[in-house]
Formats: sequence, structure tokens, C-alpha cells
Amino acid sequence: MISRRNIRVKVMQAIYTLDAYAVNPAEKEKGEKAPSLEENQKTGIKVLVEKFHRSSDVFALLLLYVSKVAQYAETNARQRASKYLPTEEDMVVNTKIAGNSFLWDLLNNNTFQEKVKEDKIEHFIDEEWVKKLYTSLIKSDIYKEYITEQSRSNATEKQIMQHIWRKEMLENEDFQEYLNDEWSGWEDDKEMIVMLIDNYFRSPKNVNFLQFISAEKREYAYSLLKTVLEKDDYIMDLIKPKLKNWDAERVAIIDLILLKMGIAELLYFPTIPTKVTINEFIEIAKNYSTPQSGQFVNGVLDNLLKELTTANKIRKVERTK
Repeated sequence: MISRRNIRVKVMQAIYTLDAYAVNPAEKEKGEKAPSLEENQKTGIKVLVEKFHRSSDVFALLLLYVSKVAQYAETNARQRASKYLPTEEDMVVNTKIAGNSFLWDLLNNNTFQEKVKEDKIEHFIDEEWVKKLYTSLIKSDIYKEYITEQSRSNATEKQIMQHIWRKEMLENEDFQEYLNDEWSGWEDDKEMIVMLIDNYFRSPKNVNFLQFISAEKREYAYSLLKTVLEKDDYIMDLIKPKLKNWDAERVAIIDLILLKMGIAELLYFPTIPTKVTINEFIEIAKNYSTPQSGQFVNGVLDNLLKELTTANKIRKVERTK
């Protein structure tokens, strides 16, 4: 389910984490021992696994929020009916949405059940937010139309659930701020998670909540991280002459990491087209580094690609389907 761009971002962040905790020259002089390559690779992969797991948690959490908002209709009905002096309106709260067929397809999904249980996703639910989102939902025209219809159609059942996700949650600035505060990395994952949830609404039966990343993509992620760490000295020797008037130590750390990753892909990942590699790292640089980073990364990678191609060091093959 996860995209290669998101994988590249997470590998970049894992390498950045390793760099942040690297032993500096002053510490080496005091006898501090730098981690071995194997230790660094092991730590990097651990960071990656945690990032993948956290992203899968957010995916499940947001769909759980959708379900909780729909189910809150029954909670609201009980609370209003149990008032000391309930009004006639309190006694007839519509609970149609709590029986939504699309909702129950989600709740009965075995992989969703297991994901929520195993990773204790319920613990991350803020009941106040469930109430706020429900309160907003029942004021909407689409909800009022939904509860007046006596019948249930697959289209309207899905439509109202999509409304909760798209309008009440995704377009709610306060809820988005809450996600940013509670889930570090939400902005990094947002585009991907939105796509995954939209895909779920299109084809719910095709989603396995326990298989957030395929074996092939996991191998790509691990291999990219390991290769960058293993070939660091060689790749830096390629980069330094291209920095012209730049001191390598003055180049933004993120830019340097992205250059290393890009060169690693060009040299050691034969099934990834060179154009894809360069375009991907340009976009990541634009989004995660300085305003000039996209142009900078493009220039260095493009120059190196020409040199490496001339030296017959770029070997690409078509991916088998």
C-alpha cells in the first residue's frame, strides 16, 4: 500500500536520525567509539520499521475514527433518552448511521479487527473529538438527507461514510491540527494516507490492514538504506567534485542525504529508471529542504549521471512484470 516516494522519505529520515547521533571528531578524540557499519544498518532498519508501523497505525486510526463517529449516534440517543426530563426530540434520535452497511463491512474485516486489537489503536481515540465530529456531521445537509431515506443503497451507505472522512475530518482544520500535535510525521504521511483511505472506499475487500508494505517494497527500503551506509565513502568521493564552490560541510544535511540516496539508486538499483530517481529526489528536496534544494539536487545528480553513463557505470534493466 505504501508508495516508493514515502519509502524514500522514511529512508531519508532514518539516515538523518543516524547522522544526528553520529560520533563527532571531538568525541572520537575523547575515546568515543563510532558504531560499526553493521550496527548503523541495524539501527537504521529499526528506525524504518518503527516509521512504517506508525504510518500503518495512523491509517487504521483514521478509519476507526470514521467508524466511531457513525456509531456515536447510538451513544447520543442513549444519553438524550436518559435525561432527567427528556424532550420528545430526545426520545427519537435517529440511529440509522450506526447500522451503516459500509461501516459494518469495515468493523467485520478480520485484518482490521486484528490490527486494532494487536496495536491497541482504540487507545489513541479521543472521545471528545468523536463527539465534536458527530455534532458537526448531524448538522450537514447530506446527513439530514441520509436519515430521511427509509431504504439503504450501497451508494448512499458509502457516500455518508466518505462524507465523514472527507468533509468532517480531512477538511476540518482543528482536527488536522490535532493530528499534527498527536502524530509526529502526519504531514509526511498525509498524502499517502489520504490515497490509501480513498482506495479503501473504492475497493474495501482488497485492503489487508496487516500488510501495509509488501515484501518487495520492504526489501527496497532496507536495501536502499544499507547501500547508502555501506557505499558512503565512495559516494561522497563522487559528490565532492560536483559541489564546486560549496564546502561539503556547508551543504544542507538533507540535501547531502538525498544526493547519496539518489546516487545509490542510480548505481545499485538496476530496475529503477534514472529519470524516475532524479525526479523523485528533486521533489523530495523541494518539500523537505531549502527553496533552492530541488535545483541543487537536480544539477548534481544530472551531472553525475552523465559522467557515470560515459564511464559505463550505469546499468539499467527493464523490470519483469
